[in-house]
Amino acid sequence: MNTRNFEQGVDIQNLERMAALIRNERDALLSRWRGQVRQLPSAKDLDTPTLNDHIPALLDELAAAFRLVSDQTIQEALLEGSPPAHGIQRYQNGFDIVEVVAEYNILRSCIYDLAEDHGLSLNSKTSHILNRVLDEAIGLAVQTFATHRALQIQRQREEYLAFVAHDLLSPLNAISLASEVLQPTSFGRGDSARTAQMLKTLHRNVQRLQSLVEQVLKESDHLQTEIGVKLERREFDLWALVEVLIHDLHPVAETASTQLINEIPEDLTVYADASLLKRVFQNLIANAIKYTPRGEVVIGAQEAAAEGGLECWVRDNGAGISEDRLERIFDKQETDPEKEGGTGLGLAIVKTFVEAHGGKVAVESKEGIGSTFRFTLPGRAKVSGA
Repeated sequence: MNTRNFEQGVDIQNLERMAALIRNERDALLSRWRGQVRQLPSAKDLDTPTLNDHIPALLDELAAAFRLVSDQTIQEALLEGSPPAHGIQRYQNGFDIVEVVAEYNILRSCIYDLAEDHGLSLNSKTSHILNRVLDEAIGLAVQTFATHRALQIQRQREEYLAFVAHDLLSPLNAISLASEVLQPTSFGRGDSARTAQMLKTLHRNVQRLQSLVEQVLKESDHLQTEIGVKLERREFDLWALVEVLIHDLHPVAETASTQLINEIPEDLTVYADASLLKRVFQNLIANAIKYTPRGEVVIGAQEAAAEGGLECWVRDNGAGISEDRLERIFDKQETDPEKEGGTGLGLAIVKTFVEAHGGKVAVESKEGIGSTFRFTLPGRAKVSGA
């Protein structure tokens, strides 16, 4: 036997021993790997099945690569194997991209240690295949992880745009209705013709804005993900915030002959994001007006017993909600089939913004009697201690 054939025989023997070692010692190898990976911040609280995820399958793929001797099909095999699925799982587990790379490199180190513990010296061929498999696995997992992360960011931006567009509809409707009311009253003045023309121009441009906003919402109606919300909390008077909002929505309420009543105590303060909380009340009040023609909508709040929190509500004596819709009323794209033009975002926005504050939202309703939407907000002490 010549030297080349002898070396090839040693390589094959070494690879077969390595494949057998990984198969026979897989549980011990995984245990050692988990012990080190748990030092990563995102992995410390994961249970064993979640932490293992697709790593056992990757070890099977590595053992198969050793048995095949040739590394020519490693990339093709891994492309349909565990690394892409593992990248998706780690994205869902909240890992960052550095941690994804780190856990594969920890696995590489554990395999080298395992070989050394069993007196197996990894020659160049064995090391080459090992590194090739793990490097390809890292590349595929990271690529999948990064793709899903980029898609999430894109969806969040699109959803935020849809939320903002939806919340523009109420003030635009109020402006449009106010301009319609003002047009007849402008006549009889010295500059009535000019005033009327300006009001028509205002009304026309508001309608154009409404059309653009509705187009944004139409193009965004496929959104299914939760949006990340950044809060800017401060302490402010809740009565004043609601009073300004009632004034702004007065043209809409007047058209429907709906009375808006602010029963919030004037000395009640809240620690929250004023902009988001205003949008919560705006959506709830505008929704109540739509279902309460010639009725009344009452906005109230009181301190909750637990840790200085707050309970708020918007109550109406309108049409009410059918029992079969109550469980999904806060879902995105959930609209009333009897009402045209709904986007299914208003109450989803309420739920998202309330939960971003650490609160909860609920509804009580009976058909023909009315509805009460309630939500809670945690107190400042609880927020500061979180």
